[in-house]
Amino acid sequence: MCAHPSLTPASAVALTLRAVGGLTTRQIAQAYLVPEATMAQRISRAKKTVSGVRFDRSGDVGTVLRVLYLVFNEGYSGDVDLAAEAIRLTRQLSAGIGDEEVRGLLALMLLHHSRRAARTRADGSLVPLAEQDRSLWDVRLIAEGVEILQAALARDRLGEYQAQAAIAALHADARTAAETDWVQIVEWYDELVALTGSPVHRLNRAVAVGEADGARAGLAALAELDPGLPRYAAVAAHLHERDGDLPTAARLYAEAALAAPNLPERDHLTRQAARLNAALRGC
Repeated sequence: MCAHPSLTPASAVALTLRAVGGLTTRQIAQAYLVPEATMAQRISRAKKTVSGVRFDRSGDVGTVLRVLYLVFNEGYSGDVDLAAEAIRLTRQLSAGIGDEEVRGLLALMLLHHSRRAARTRADGSLVPLAEQDRSLWDVRLIAEGVEILQAALARDRLGEYQAQAAIAALHADARTAAETDWVQIVEWYDELVALTGSPVHRLNRAVAVGEADGARAGLAALAELDPGLPRYAAVAAHLHERDGDLPTAARLYAEAALAAPNLPERDHLTRQAARLNAALRGC
């Protein structure tokens, strides 16, 4: 009911955290960086919207999974760890129904969460995946995520979250960034794009193609996409840098920083632009 299709994603997330997660309105408001009164109104409107919904038929599992995925992607803020809460709720769902995609989402969350300690520096700045200290990755969470994923894939009913988890598992399996099996990651992105047609997955695929087949191949894959996509400029900057075109890469990093969705990402992209500009002046 909390993830009913009649609700907006934001309202469904808020109502799920309040009614299922048991978080207070203040905690939810703090996590989403909005005033408590604003969040209270959002939850109240959501309750009114679903007030006539009956429990005499099953809800849409896909909608529930999207809501849980949104909760997880918010990470954590203040005194509420939304990533941990999303994992807890997904565990409950997985225990209640035998759905491969529920297990795929749980595996995906565990694999991403395993890298949490390595994702930021002491000053709060972002650490890209290739530069992370892999000794900080939680091997217990990785092992659990891989085991859950393998059991789901064995049932041969592939879905979006299973494919995403398979990509995360390949990253987790590499002892160093250089050992990442990018060819297999591209193959999984092909499966993911076939399943969803998502331009975001196509954008991530372009990065993987650039790693597997070289920057020129990645740029060719990127050229097929809409430049207005979120993070398009950041991906283009990375691929142009790999191709040796530092002036274009520096310009695109600066452009990407202006459109960054959060402060840590903006600061990271700004530093990338400054690094390349300094190298160009040194030349």
